[in-house]
Amino acid sequence: MPKPPHHITDKPATGKLGKMRYRFKGMGTLCELEFYVDSEQNGKTVAERVEADVLRLEQRYSRYRPDSLLSEINRVAAVSGEITVDEETAALFNYAETCYLQSDGLFDISSGLLRKAWRFDSGELPTQRLIDDLLRTVGWHKLEWQPPLLRFPLAGMEIDFGGVVKEYAADRAAVICRDLGVKHGFINLGGDLRIIGPHPDGSPWLVGIQHPREPDRHLIDLDLYRGGMASSGDYQRFIQIEGQRYSHIINPKTGWPVRYLASVSVIADFCTIAGSASTIAMLKEQDGPRWLAELGWPYVWMDADGRMEAGGD
Repeated sequence: MPKPPHHITDKPATGKLGKMRYRFKGMGTLCELEFYVDSEQNGKTVAERVEADVLRLEQRYSRYRPDSLLSEINRVAAVSGEITVDEETAALFNYAETCYLQSDGLFDISSGLLRKAWRFDSGELPTQRLIDDLLRTVGWHKLEWQPPLLRFPLAGMEIDFGGVVKEYAADRAAVICRDLGVKHGFINLGGDLRIIGPHPDGSPWLVGIQHPREPDRHLIDLDLYRGGMASSGDYQRFIQIEGQRYSHIINPKTGWPVRYLASVSVIADFCTIAGSASTIAMLKEQDGPRWLAELGWPYVWMDADGRMEAGGD
């Protein structure tokens, strides 16, 4: 289980509200919910609702579960079929399409097939022939999306929501908490973070972003009052061959991992936006820092040579 790239400094509870911390496993990572409530029973209800929704989304969209909706979609894709999806799934596809268009095709949920070339436990580089074979069935533009109908003209394609669903789950968790009366707290799904609200006294949550080369050190500490934060980096899954690091973040146009930026963290109104923005910046390589600056959201990046910049409003 990968170590979350963010560390949140705790603060003693004050006032009439009591602080509750709840941890569970979901989406292949450690999930943590910390919030202030007026009673232990209410806190338990909130925590159970959040966990249930995270696990619901995992069941629907995990590519590791043969009974998931995503696996059903991919079985249809494998034989050049079509499928009508529900409203929630359609919204995720619409968001993914927007990211694809705004990233000039770099954020592509059909690129998960490239993992078949990049096996990070092998210690070997894939052949260009294997990469080229997989690239023939990669590309959002190669499928037909007419909501709610998804059609795969080319057999052998595949969809992977790995860059969207965990962040979406964090945003949903914050909404669930607020709907149940929680105004202060945060949800952390393996490093994908959404603030429910600041501490009851109005003070922020102190969030430490993990250094991409020194796991026990923070790259920077940030005060967060609201919104979501997510990070992308080359340090969670990678292989190193002849001194070169090859990460799990793969350019869907070339089939090769990114090499310029070591990590990117973005703060936005929603964790879903922060997650896709950080990934797109990684995929843009040398253009990533300029793109982040133009985007306007607060950000922190470090490149492979150790240069670092923090900016945004």
